[in-house]
Amino acid sequence: MNNSLAGSLSYRAWYMWRRNVDVSLVTWKTNVLPPLLEPVLYILAFGFGLGAYVQQISYAGRAWDYLAFMAPGMVAVGVMFHSVFDTMYGAFVRLRYQKTFDALITTPLSPEDILAGEILSGATKGLFAGAAILLVVTLFGLAQYPSSLLILPLSALAGLLFASFGLYFAALAPYIDNLNLPVFLFINPMFLFSGTFFPLDGLPAWVRLLAELLPLTHLVNITRAATLGLLSPSLGWDLLYLVLLTPAVAWLAIAKMKARLIK
Repeated sequence: MNNSLAGSLSYRAWYMWRRNVDVSLVTWKTNVLPPLLEPVLYILAFGFGLGAYVQQISYAGRAWDYLAFMAPGMVAVGVMFHSVFDTMYGAFVRLRYQKTFDALITTPLSPEDILAGEILSGATKGLFAGAAILLVVTLFGLAQYPSSLLILPLSALAGLLFASFGLYFAALAPYIDNLNLPVFLFINPMFLFSGTFFPLDGLPAWVRLLAELLPLTHLVNITRAATLGLLSPSLGWDLLYLVLLTPAVAWLAIAKMKARLIK
């Protein structure tokens, strides 16, 4: 971060995080049930439905039940969806319609505090989603331990990354309908082409190259390895990608939204 942005960021970001968490606790049913029920629907639809036709799939030199292969992807997708949508739509509504940011800017909180708190609360939802879906996957007997415990800190890191993406998209959109564009161009392609439902090695080379640029691909790689008990040093590149990209996107998102907030 540059000096002005880092210098304006303080512990008060916690108050913005707490404010958003308190709101989520009021509407806890809509925040708790989807992360628990969504993976069940995916497992039933894809695992037992499609899995009845594709019973085994080759991955990492071994044959796996399709359900075991797919389940870790659901964990990664859940982290992405819940963190990116929380900041993308939530921050936009608080900025444009509820005028929450206009009120908060008159308090001792700096713009950086407010926006960092937004990212932290989005990451918290991503972490919760990752933990909830991992619980469901575990109950289905599809997660190996202790390696699967790595998914918890990984969900926190990925939550920060995707919440930052969401805040950046919110800062760019003049109207709420414009948010359909990043969903179509960024989120949906990651959902479909990040190795979530099928291995990437069967795709054309140029598609595999594009997939390597998508952050969800690297999250899926580590999540699947942790769930299947296949952790190896080669995953260091996937982790490094997420570690380096997260602060860069967070800085960009805060700077862009700050410019819009104080315009």
